[in-house]
Amino acid sequence: MVAGGVATHADLRTAFERGDHDEVLRLSEAILAERPGDDAAHEMRARALLATGRLEEAEVHAADAVRLDPDEVRYRELLANVLAERGAHRDAAVEFGWLARNDPRQIAWSVAEAAERLDAEEAGRGIEAARRAARLDPGNAGAQLALARGLTLLGDARGALRAAQRAVELAPGDPASREALADALWLTGREGSAFSAFQDLLPELAGRERTRVMAKLRALYRQQAGPLGRLVASFVPLFGLALRLGWIGIR
Repeated sequence: MVAGGVATHADLRTAFERGDHDEVLRLSEAILAERPGDDAAHEMRARALLATGRLEEAEVHAADAVRLDPDEVRYRELLANVLAERGAHRDAAVEFGWLARNDPRQIAWSVAEAAERLDAEEAGRGIEAARRAARLDPGNAGAQLALARGLTLLGDARGALRAAQRAVELAPGDPASREALADALWLTGREGSAFSAFQDLLPELAGRERTRVMAKLRALYRQQAGPLGRLVASFVPLFGLALRLGWIGIR
């Protein structure tokens, strides 16, 4: 851009690609001050805001881009991703569903819709989206994972186990697929196998994922343990120590 001139869309993309999000925000603000209806400027501003964690502002500008050009797939996908990141799973599912219906060949959108439906506790509609994706590509690990999660929520133990086993076959290194398999094993009454699967997964996890799997281990152990074991399970540090030392387990 010439010094003192008006920023262009190319300037925005160049700044974004080099990771200069502050520059994208500065340039897009100048463009939108002159042309409030510039959908591409709203898009790039939303992308910069998303990258810097300013999710509510990112949603506003992504929604503006969609409003200005409702048929632009790129804007719809951006809005869906912002909504998913913000935790608005039901709204994100609606956007991913729109994308999937308008181009069924893009299996990733059906998989994303399924995942968002499940996070929104819409198990039935999540399974429907996962099955749609699995029909289009039976070898899609994400579709099998979403199907396994949905069937687990509905209590379909055998279906969940089949889908989870298939997901692990397709993506053996994926912790989410292995957790889904452990969940399915638990649902089918194979508590010992489920406990071992969760325990094997634990060292690979951190943060919320590790906390979630640890909670499942404690719940499984409580189901089988006597009074002393249930007492141990009620204290997370003590339970973790006993687990590491091999003092506890389920047969």
